Amino acid sequence: MSLRLFGLTGGLGSGKSTVAARFRAAGVPVLDADRLAREVVEPGTDGLRAVVTAFGEGVLTAGGSLDRAALAALVFGDDDARRRLNGILHPRIAARTLELTAALESRGEQLACYEAALLVENGLADAFRPLVVVAVPEDVQLARAVARDACTDEQARARVRAQLPLQVKVAAADYVIDNSGDLAATERRADEVIAAIRARARG
Repeated sequence: MSLRLFGLTGGLGSGKSTVAARFRAAGVPVLDADRLAREVVEPGTDGLRAVVTAFGEGVLTAGGSLDRAALAALVFGDDDARRRLNGILHPRIAARTLELTAALESRGEQLACYEAALLVENGLADAFRPLVVVAVPEDVQLARAVARDACTDEQARARVRAQLPLQVKVAAADYVIDNSGDLAATERRADEVIAAIRARARG
């Protein structure tokens, strides 16, 4: 039986990582797109060389690693720059995802989760069915982003606005996990969802 890779997404501060941790605890491997995005631009990679070629030496720290804050400052609000960066990152992330998926399949895994913030924005929802969306009200997103990222309310609002509204993602979902309540409620719902996905995978 081949591996089924389903999607997990949400908005800024919605709690994707909380749900991903619950899935891992249930024995489901999770591929984290953010982590893969960091891997493909580690020092010595062709990904980092391509980023430097595109954006200049100013995106490097003194130690030669990627200065994420400097790069973010260049691409945030600049659609052309963001497209250029995505053109570097996305093919490399996709290739790394295929490698990891093949490794999971070779060890006999039948189900795995692909966690990514921009699955719906990038038109990939149908490639990772069933799609799980973690949802909270926007005021909760903003409060969590301010607390987690030590940013201003205005900065958090700009980051939330840069993503699709959560209700659009919810409309694309096969399963929705409401993370606006307490942790126990979120974990119960995550357990229900993973049980349903396993049943679908068997059926």
